[in-house]
Amino acid sequence: MDIYSESPEIIKGFLVYMSTVKGKSENTVREYYLDLRTFFRFIKRSRGLVKPDTEFTDIDISDVDLDLIKTVTLDDGYNFMLFLQRERNNNASTRCRKASSLSTFFKYLTNKKMLLAIDPLEGLENPKVGKRLPKYLTLEQCYDLLNAVEGQFKERDYCILVLFLNCGMRLSELCSINYNSISSDGTLRIVGKGNKERSVYLNKACLDAVNEYKKVRPVDGVRDKNALFISRQLNRMSPKTVQALVNKYLEKIGLGGQGYSVHKLRHTAATLMYQHGGVDIRILKEILGHENLGTTEIYTHLSTEQMKQAVMSNPLSSVAQKKKNDHD
Repeated sequence: MDIYSESPEIIKGFLVYMSTVKGKSENTVREYYLDLRTFFRFIKRSRGLVKPDTEFTDIDISDVDLDLIKTVTLDDGYNFMLFLQRERNNNASTRCRKASSLSTFFKYLTNKKMLLAIDPLEGLENPKVGKRLPKYLTLEQCYDLLNAVEGQFKERDYCILVLFLNCGMRLSELCSINYNSISSDGTLRIVGKGNKERSVYLNKACLDAVNEYKKVRPVDGVRDKNALFISRQLNRMSPKTVQALVNKYLEKIGLGGQGYSVHKLRHTAATLMYQHGGVDIRILKEILGHENLGTTEIYTHLSTEQMKQAVMSNPLSSVAQKKKNDHD
């Protein structure tokens, strides 16, 4: 899908701005496009601008222009949120993201392009999203996961798991690691969201795993010679391939189908560093590549929750005092 060729000019300008000026990643810009496409399909249908029997996914937005955008009201914003909830079955988190996309787009038109005198969606409130503690592996489960590695690509697979569990990097970040991304001083250059680079120091376990993998890393016939992690087909490993690899080992230790995933390894690394390593929350923010400290602060609540669970799991937690008989 070429989102730029499919977008009307007014949306295309916004996508180019978010990519080139704001430095948003390709995936993020694509999400903006998809969210705006859904919104303007909704607007065209609600305005009666398409035939009643037109499938929602067939509604063309190539003719969306400033005149149509100027008709958008705050009520449209809330009706769209209701549509997402009732007809699209979007959860609060997804609706919140789409509301954010709309807000960013209309702010751009109002404050950057000066095409709107007033932002019609300025008062649009985000759906309330309940805060859930991130799911993560225990220290013992981490050992089990690493010990489960075997097979033809055991050095590669082990290295991938070690980096995930020690550095807390994202899936896309691991896949983008190049052979020369690791410097002689033991630091790893990671390309994160919005193409922002950060350096992470690799501990002994990581360096040992990388060195062992490099000894067996394919050389002949490799299509992307810059890539560190090479697939069976001698390509740079794709996110889908890495996901399948992680899921295979999670399944092997009995954690398959329980909500654990590659991203949960990132949560695991952050939790281990904060709880067992005593890492300062601000340092953890830099290691994880978070833009806002608030995103990282969720890990500070884990120990509190664990203390609560520890007390609740006491075998005497449900004991009740026996009532004495009045005649005793």
